[in-house]
Amino acid sequence: MKKFGKKYLFTIIGMAIGAVTGYFYWKFIGCNTGSCAITSNPINSTLYGSIIGGLLLSTFKKDKKQYDVSRNN
Repeated sequence: MKKFGKKYLFTIIGMAIGAVTGYFYWKFIGCNTGSCAITSNPINSTLYGSIIGGLLLSTFKKDKKQYDVSRNN
């Protein structure tokens, strides 16, 4: 379980930050008319925020295999 946590630490942190940001976006900005697919519902905006946050922060993790290959050349 520790290996999983270490491997996906940035992704998990990004998902948590994105979920909170998505909820606050719905709470303070949102969509008044209800016609917006993402921001009219707090669940949709929270899930969308967590997906975007996870994808964004997962780009910052180092790929060990790629680093080893470039070091040998």
